[in-house]
Amino acid sequence: MTTEQEPSRNAASTGKVDFDTIVIGAGFAGLALIHHLREAGMSVQVFDKAADVGGTWTWNRYPGAMTDSESYYYCLTFSKELLQEWSWTARYPDWKETHQYFRFIADKCDMWPHIQLNTEVVSADYQNDAGHWLVTTGDGKTYTCKYFISGMGMISEPVIPKIPGMDKFKGPLFHSSRWPQEGLDFAGKRVGIIGAGATTVQMVPVMAKTAGSVTVFQRTSNYILPAMQKPMTAEWEKEIKDNYDEIVDMCRNHVFGMAFGTAGRNLADTPPEEIQQIFEDNWNGSFRWVFETFDDLLSNPEANKMASQFIIDKMRERVEDPAIADILVPSVDDYPLFAKRPPLDHGYLEAFSRDNVHLVDIKNQEPIVEVTETGVRTTENEFEFDIIVLATGFRAYTGALEAFPIRGASGQSLHEKWHDTSNCIMGVCAADFPNLFMVTGPQAPFANLPTSIEQNAIWITDCIKKMESEGYDVFKPKQAAEDEWSAHVSEIHEQTLMAQGDKVNSWMMGANIENHKPRVLIYFGGAHVYYDRLRESADGGFPELDFEQLAS
Repeated sequence: MTTEQEPSRNAASTGKVDFDTIVIGAGFAGLALIHHLREAGMSVQVFDKAADVGGTWTWNRYPGAMTDSESYYYCLTFSKELLQEWSWTARYPDWKETHQYFRFIADKCDMWPHIQLNTEVVSADYQNDAGHWLVTTGDGKTYTCKYFISGMGMISEPVIPKIPGMDKFKGPLFHSSRWPQEGLDFAGKRVGIIGAGATTVQMVPVMAKTAGSVTVFQRTSNYILPAMQKPMTAEWEKEIKDNYDEIVDMCRNHVFGMAFGTAGRNLADTPPEEIQQIFEDNWNGSFRWVFETFDDLLSNPEANKMASQFIIDKMRERVEDPAIADILVPSVDDYPLFAKRPPLDHGYLEAFSRDNVHLVDIKNQEPIVEVTETGVRTTENEFEFDIIVLATGFRAYTGALEAFPIRGASGQSLHEKWHDTSNCIMGVCAADFPNLFMVTGPQAPFANLPTSIEQNAIWITDCIKKMESEGYDVFKPKQAAEDEWSAHVSEIHEQTLMAQGDKVNSWMMGANIENHKPRVLIYFGGAHVYYDRLRESADGGFPELDFEQLAS
């Protein structure tokens, strides 16, 4: 369903631009922005190259794909009525159910007239004289807008490894986030999966049930937490819906934007005989275990090691073959818990006890040499496959923003600006890029995405409302504000255990990109602190920006 919106007739833009705002991406950000900008009286056009709404949940259709945040707070919260009307079926919804949720929001809120699908934006150029953006799509059409907004997502641009011979393979070879939209029959087939992160952890248990064989090529082992999936019951749903205001408030005030409480205790202050029992009592699934056991697991190195060792012991209990466990399970000396994003497990560890599931250590034992016509050759073996899946992660935070030229006031693109660092202002603006907004751009928190997205959308809308009500044509992000925020982000980062992420090729530092200097991509000062900073900025009149009127 695609309906092209009529160009703007608002007083602010009549005769000047086609739309007040153009947004790229019809996922959480696109839908949230449609709601908030429309409420502010602005015309908004959303472009998405996909064939449907849903963002990452339109592209990621691999077997086993599901959310890692619990369903009832992995959603938009701008309408209390919609929170009450929609019903989730499980603790973690799969991609199909999540995709249905997006269509529900678009239908109920009459968003389709603002969305143009199957439309790829190939360039965006700021026009200095006019003070607006010129946006070009893949079909050669151009559109103008006063405000250009990226809602493309922080993990939407896949990393394709440069393995010799990939063009020679005779069977299907694709990135997991580009799973064939028509589906793929892997029953009885020999499947090779390159990469062993969260996607593979979800994929393997499902594929192993019917595939002839599944072989995982692993570079780095992961701390894997239990998901403990469970269906949504009527009693649980009632409890959630009776307390939705509190749940939304918890997300807004949590360090990772989730509906979790705090432990109210530090491991360092807890008697040794109680620590293991607290760990055990809270081993009931999701990321809650990290945040509701002790408050210092991510800041105190010794506490982190004890938590890591507990996870290691739990993982080893579920892997029958000690030799496989030695590869699958990290050591506390490898890297701290959360220096890499820990996946949630739905049977991944047990899958390696099946005869048709195999593991190859490409870091320490047999690196991949090349892809051949029939499979993969390592330094030690040749593997024959019918299908090869690249579960090799994403160019996080900046990838989509650098995938095509977005050129600012000086003609420099974001890709050029971010050659060595990825600095910006609170992940929403960048110096030299007037009237450009980003939703969860670089140096924003790594947190429950819908919560962060809505906070960004509110800040963006408030900024636009100030512009329109006070008659400004252009805002220019201050270089000093960008320098200040980036220095603050780096300072906070160095105080955390996440700073060791570059040692294990963590995408959270861009260290998974070949020939790419690791950099601080994430604000680790707490999502709730970041949300407060956004609110302070808006209440203070957006001091990070200079506002100007163009000469008529």
